[in-house]
Amino acid sequence: MGIGTQELLFIALIILLLFGGKKIPELMKGLGKGVKNFKDGMNGVEENLKDSADKPENKEK
Repeated sequence: MGIGTQELLFIALIILLLFGGKKIPELMKGLGKGVKNFKDGMNGVEENLKDSADKPENKEK
């Protein structure tokens, strides 16, 4: 039940009608930056988890 080609074309047409041809490159640039920042953030969380797992904990009472 994924999004097919027809659905993607319909969504692209709606976006084109709403924002116009001149705004779309700006929107895509912003979207790309957002996705990159999200991926960088997820990589940072993953690295922190790995570092935490590698460190021995002192559980002396």
